[in-house]
Amino acid sequence: MSYSKSLYDAILNGHDKAAIAAVREALASNPDPMELVQTTMIPAMEEVGRLFESEEYFVPELLLSGRAMRGAIDLLRPLLAASGARPIGRVVIGTVAGDLHDIGKNLVASMLQGGGFEVTDLGADVKPQQFIEAVKATNADIVGLSALLTVTMPSMKVTMDALRASGIRDRVKVMIGGAPVTRQYCEAIGADGYCEGAGGVVAMARSFIEARHAN
Repeated sequence: MSYSKSLYDAILNGHDKAAIAAVREALASNPDPMELVQTTMIPAMEEVGRLFESEEYFVPELLLSGRAMRGAIDLLRPLLAASGARPIGRVVIGTVAGDLHDIGKNLVASMLQGGGFEVTDLGADVKPQQFIEAVKATNADIVGLSALLTVTMPSMKVTMDALRASGIRDRVKVMIGGAPVTRQYCEAIGADGYCEGAGGVVAMARSFIEARHAN
């Protein structure tokens, strides 16, 4: 259908107004909202991720596509809820305590939302207890911790320790990321996953959910 291509292209090219217009056009035809997400919107964001990984897209393009995706999802969310559609999984994400940077975190949140996850974004400078409370409130499957500064990386370990002390560590997978973060640091603090770029985040999150369902 014409609106499917229009929506795909709008998300791919980061045109938020065009994405919203395409969703409105689609709604006039009374489509299955989840089918629209799965067959048009998620593939568009997957292509955005591929272009980023191949260095054809950069952070600005990712942010624009993420904004277009969010606008489209916001229109569909009431219909998705009414239809009983379930997200792939639930993610709580935030920039750790002491760090006010959120561009990278916002990008990852957009990619996850575009990939079919329900995302609770706690913002920046998030204390460990806020993560714990959000996991309990949303029954989250995954926690995403972001840090842009080397001096705030220890807050990731503090948050990991708090998750363990609260008794919910075994309930969630923890992904960490940010400019100074490394795979070695991920292993050192006992997190479950680390991605160098936002493009691989959705695939990793899906692998966690698939592994949980397989057990």
